[in-house]
Amino acid sequence: MMVEGIEDEEKWLAEGIAAVQQNAFFMLRAVDSDNLREALKYSAQMLSELRTSKLSPHKYFELYMRAFDELRKLELFFKDESRHGLSVSDLYELVQHAGNVLPRLYLLCTVGSVYLKSNEASCKDLLKDLVEMCRSVQHPIRGLFLRSYLCQVTRDKLPDIGSENEGVGDSVMDAVDFVLQNFTEMNKLWVRLQHQGSARVKEKREKERNELRDLVGKNLHILSQIEGVDLEMYRDTVLPRILEQVVNSKDELAQHYLMDCIIQVFPDEYHLQTLDVLLAACPQLQPTVDIKTVLSQLMERLSNYAASSIEVLPDFLQVEAFAKLNNAIGKIIEAQIDMPIVGAITLYTSLLMFTLRVHPDRLDYVDLVLGACVRKLSGKPKLEDSRATKQIIALLSAPLDKYNDAVTALTLSNYPRIMDYLDNDTNKIMAMVIIQNILKNYTCISTADQVEALFELIKGLIKDTDGISVDELDEEDFSEEQNSVARLIHMLYNDDPDEMLKIICTVQRHIMTGGQRRLPFTVSPLVFSALKLVRRLQGQDGEADGEEAPVSPKKIFRLMNQTIEALSSVPSPDLALRLYLQCAEAASDCDLEPIAYEFFTQAFILYEEDIADSKAQFTAIHLIIGTLQRMNVFGVENRDTLTHKATGYSAKLLKKADQCRAVYACSHLFWADDQDGIKDGERVLLCLKRSLRIANAAQQMANVTRGSSGPVTLFVEILNKYLYFFEKGNPKVTSSAIQGLVELIRTEMQSDTSTPDIAATAFFNSTLRYIQFQKQKGGVMGEKYDPVKL
Repeated sequence: MMVEGIEDEEKWLAEGIAAVQQNAFFMLRAVDSDNLREALKYSAQMLSELRTSKLSPHKYFELYMRAFDELRKLELFFKDESRHGLSVSDLYELVQHAGNVLPRLYLLCTVGSVYLKSNEASCKDLLKDLVEMCRSVQHPIRGLFLRSYLCQVTRDKLPDIGSENEGVGDSVMDAVDFVLQNFTEMNKLWVRLQHQGSARVKEKREKERNELRDLVGKNLHILSQIEGVDLEMYRDTVLPRILEQVVNSKDELAQHYLMDCIIQVFPDEYHLQTLDVLLAACPQLQPTVDIKTVLSQLMERLSNYAASSIEVLPDFLQVEAFAKLNNAIGKIIEAQIDMPIVGAITLYTSLLMFTLRVHPDRLDYVDLVLGACVRKLSGKPKLEDSRATKQIIALLSAPLDKYNDAVTALTLSNYPRIMDYLDNDTNKIMAMVIIQNILKNYTCISTADQVEALFELIKGLIKDTDGISVDELDEEDFSEEQNSVARLIHMLYNDDPDEMLKIICTVQRHIMTGGQRRLPFTVSPLVFSALKLVRRLQGQDGEADGEEAPVSPKKIFRLMNQTIEALSSVPSPDLALRLYLQCAEAASDCDLEPIAYEFFTQAFILYEEDIADSKAQFTAIHLIIGTLQRMNVFGVENRDTLTHKATGYSAKLLKKADQCRAVYACSHLFWADDQDGIKDGERVLLCLKRSLRIANAAQQMANVTRGSSGPVTLFVEILNKYLYFFEKGNPKVTSSAIQGLVELIRTEMQSDTSTPDIAATAFFNSTLRYIQFQKQKGGVMGEKYDPVKL
């Protein structure tokens, strides 16, 4: 049936266009022969086609435009009195004798436009006559197009400032009254269209009304183009009469469209000066009107205008604008009790955007808007509507984007209260927005109070909430969140040591509640942040008159010891060991031997009790050896104890190769160029010989298991250690020992019947080239290497 209806409508349109074209042909032929009577006859017949009720607005518009184009040609004929022989006043009387109402009124409007241009009669009387005459057509579609034609042909002939027809007795007010009356009648016709027919027909009418709405809005556009409509006239006459029609229509579509038209077509300056009048109408609109969109557009335009005119606008106008908008939004939300929460939040978001653009320095206004939003949310459960949460994120992000300074947001008392209404996932999203803003803008959070406020905002990332365990979270998302928190900790800084220690203590208190999976991410940056403070205090003994200073390395190290200890329950022994060694090295630099020894003790305990994997043990013992080698704070007894443990653990590693490498690494614990007293050549040699024995054992084991000797890489590595200490002047490492080791490696490589190890061979040849280079270089070093025969 729908297809048949479309086909019928196309047929009716084609018939109508054909009739218009046929009558237009005869009309133009009569015009060419200056035959007025025939021209009027055929023009009336042509216009009779517009009496149809069979066409939809879209199709009717096509037919109307065909007739409109022909009427423009007829108008030119009417203007030339010499051709038709009648004065314009007589012509105006003559066309009123046309048989049918609709053709008569189209012709009357056409002649009327010529009459207005001639200035032979009062514009006021002519305009009133025309607009009243058009009341004869009450069919919504035919009436709307007729009045649209009236608008079109008179718009450039209305009395206005500087216009030709602004004469005695005619004023701008006459033009305004005409357009407003025409607007009123068109609006009534447009609204009436909705109330015709059954429910099914009404659905069709809704679509038709959307197609016709711009005909009504054209009147407001014409009003906005009249030069004589100044602010006073707009405020006292134009706006009140338009709003009266908007409110009285009691029609959702009409109210929404016309409010949008008012905002779009009239100057922003007028809106700013008449906000109270415009906003007073908003609570009177139908509850179903999407007022949030209308007001959002209004506030966006006003904020853009105010921002661009900030230097010329009086301050009181801007302040009044905020007060009026805030008051109006409150009344609208109160009046529309069924307004969804997303609508209310959208309004407050728009108001906040306006405030940030117009009053960026008024944080009290910003907090006032946030407080109003809190009151709207109070008593309600956490938001689950995705549209509402999206608006909340926009609301909370606005101050961050405006100020590029999260510290400013921390001063807003209602900011965290709004975040409390977000569900866990959205809360974390907003927390990430805050952190990313801080990182992007390199914002420094410089007081403990600010840190406390910040961590309260991002608590969804630093501890479990509402029974949601981290085990339920996506691993990749969780890692990204915690890495962001870790980066954030590095942005917490103050030059004052007292305040910095307070910041560290605040962070420590919060992250300790994070649970086992979060601690490995957050403890490390906290420890390094604390060690930065220790470096700044380096050399301070921390005591005055026997009392420990408020901020001292000792106090910080105690705090770090407690913090790192928490990692043992995670468990994350590898990370804890690394952090203990970092703290031990820092304590050494501060000349705090007991504290450094304690950190080493904790590291060895972790190694003994918690690190079981052979690879992890190998890495850990090398870290211990490397850290211990760089430290110079220990006395003889403590250093011997620690080096003894390190060498002992090295020799107990599971794999022979690991044992060998760890033992020869221990040789560096007994020889350091930059440390007085640590040059024990005998013990260096013992470590190197012990590593040789282990390497030999590894070769024998390989021979047993594989039937051939294993790679000689370990021997080459040991040779390089011999060369190092030989050059450093260790008297226990002699050229004969090097000579013997070179021959040993050659023997092992020659006896290996399996496929040669290319890497080991290249390594050994490179070492030999180095020895040869030193021999040829001459000087003291050349003399030392001279006994070595290659």
